[in-house]
Amino acid sequence: MPVNENVVAGLEGSEDAGVYRLTSELALVQTVDFFTPIVDDPRTFGRAAAANSLSDVYAMGGRALTAMNIVCFPTRKLGLEPLRAILEGGIEVIKEAGAVLVGGHSVEDDEPKYGLAVTGVVHPDRIMTNAALGPGDRLILTKKVGTGIIASALKGGLASQDEVEEMVRTICTLNRTASEVAVSFGVRACTDVTGFGLAGHVVEMAVASRCKILIHADRVLPLPGALQWGSMGLLPGGAHANRKHFGAWIDLSRQLPLERIDLMFDPQTSGGLLLGIPEALARKVIDTLHERGIHEASEIGEVLDKDTVGRVEIVA
Repeated sequence: MPVNENVVAGLEGSEDAGVYRLTSELALVQTVDFFTPIVDDPRTFGRAAAANSLSDVYAMGGRALTAMNIVCFPTRKLGLEPLRAILEGGIEVIKEAGAVLVGGHSVEDDEPKYGLAVTGVVHPDRIMTNAALGPGDRLILTKKVGTGIIASALKGGLASQDEVEEMVRTICTLNRTASEVAVSFGVRACTDVTGFGLAGHVVEMAVASRCKILIHADRVLPLPGALQWGSMGLLPGGAHANRKHFGAWIDLSRQLPLERIDLMFDPQTSGGLLLGIPEALARKVIDTLHERGIHEASEIGEVLDKDTVGRVEIVA
């Protein structure tokens, strides 16, 4: 693997984005992400995909500057109108992030896909990473969990309008404010919760930080309907894949209901930030997040001690 002394964050540690130091006070943050629709409305899909792509910059403590569209679309089959709506939704969120669209690339494809390549900036000494957890740190999650389950219920025609609206609000909400609050407190440990599910991303932090993490499953806030539909088996395929892949690092309490376990592995779209915060600051950070409108922010676990491999224990 090529080595460069200016690569502050790269392939090691399963980081959310790459960081390249330009000067002692400035580094580039670069990321790319795209996926297939999880909702029917094209504009909403565009907004969610853009928010999801931008999230990786926020997870590193950065500020987004530019974005480039990545588009795969069956224009001959669906026409240009839904594509226009997708791109308009993306631009809305890019503007909300304070970034600018500077280009992109599109290809004809049988299945729609959309996302962004995003470039941001961060101070090299203020980067948040997976590998910065320490014993006693509290883990704070800034959004509810269950977008994959609700999306599955939506595809089955079962999710209620209120459940879908709450999922849409969640996936279209930027993690910008949460990141800004974390950076203002000097937080150094962070990831965003996306396709690997909450449990998978906790494992990544445990492995990168070489520590043991305790998660209280009943403190993880579910989206309305997520536990109900999950208990009926309406799970995306990614949930099973996540449990199979990350299970080797996780100890599950026998007291955990199956629907709570499934929620932990549910793949998220544009999920919240997972912050590792020293115990003395945890309450202040949560209060500030609430004051800034992030009312769902809550403490869900803690770092127990160092572990050379990295382990996660999930209890009721």
